[in-house]
Amino acid sequence: MYEQIQEDAIFVMLYAVVTVLAALGCVYLLFRRGNAFAADVTPPLRLRRWAAAFLAVIALGHVWYWPGTMMADGDVAALWMLIGGLLDCLLTIPVALVVMLCMLQDRRRPLWPVWAAVAPLVIMMGVNIANRNDALLPWMQSYFLLASIGFMIYMVFEVRQYGRWLRDNYADLEHKEVWQSLLVLAVIMFLFVYYVTGYGSITYEYIIQVSGLLLIGHLLWRVETLADLSISQSPSSETISDASYEQIGALLKQQCEDTQLFLQHDLTLSHLAHALGTNRTYLGMYFSRQGTTYNSYINDLRIDCFVRLVREANAAQRPFTAQELAAQSGYRSYRTFSVAFRQRTGQSVTAWMNEEESA
Repeated sequence: MYEQIQEDAIFVMLYAVVTVLAALGCVYLLFRRGNAFAADVTPPLRLRRWAAAFLAVIALGHVWYWPGTMMADGDVAALWMLIGGLLDCLLTIPVALVVMLCMLQDRRRPLWPVWAAVAPLVIMMGVNIANRNDALLPWMQSYFLLASIGFMIYMVFEVRQYGRWLRDNYADLEHKEVWQSLLVLAVIMFLFVYYVTGYGSITYEYIIQVSGLLLIGHLLWRVETLADLSISQSPSSETISDASYEQIGALLKQQCEDTQLFLQHDLTLSHLAHALGTNRTYLGMYFSRQGTTYNSYINDLRIDCFVRLVREANAAQRPFTAQELAAQSGYRSYRTFSVAFRQRTGQSVTAWMNEEESA
């Protein structure tokens, strides 16, 4: 296979492009102060740094592996590749998993279990290097596949929890789509599994490089468009008194509904709690006791506002577009509005507006 790689000019160029782009992406994330993808978004610093580390590992891994393909001595080349496998176990695999954990901002998860999980792989690869063979490779593959399945199950549960946390704390979810985290998880898991089980052909090498190229581009975009959602912790309480419950309801009417504070873009649970003079824990408990969430509360107010604006415009026979009125109702993204509207009414915006016009 190494001879094919050395003679394939297209593959060599593709390999070089992935290496350079990974290195440039690392430098960009570490040293650029502005945001080239979304100027109004401030990404979480922790995720930005770990993503830069992952891109650096990709670039360095490419630099390490390439000399091994050029070695004439097969034994030396095999040892070189085994050492590369050890570096992957120590760096590439755990750092990729850490990046996925850092995308979830509902809480700061400990990272040491990631390295504990890959420790058996490191030990087995160390034994392979000491013996200068890959006798433990079947055991490594089995362990890696089982660990990958376990991590995927864990991440699916954590991503669902993250989605609930977003809905409980944020009304505007642009660039916070939970499915993006699952997409990155699926791509990275595919690369890991294919890396372990598919080795041995030039087609494999092409698939790995093309997938890596797509992953670099998507990861850069994802990191730069995911806003920092960290929330300072408020005092906690297990219960909320009836008096406090009634007071929060009255404050919401006065400070949010009457003042139309809900029209403010990116209004968070913490911001609303501050405006009410309470804390996010009590406010979250209030919505839970009401059988709703913060996200549903804000969206209901905004949709009611949209309905009122449409009916006023129809009554005055003023021309308008749904996009314009959605923006006036507090939505920065029309897509976010249309999804919320369908969830609330069971109809698309267009179908509902047609009914209003014919009524």
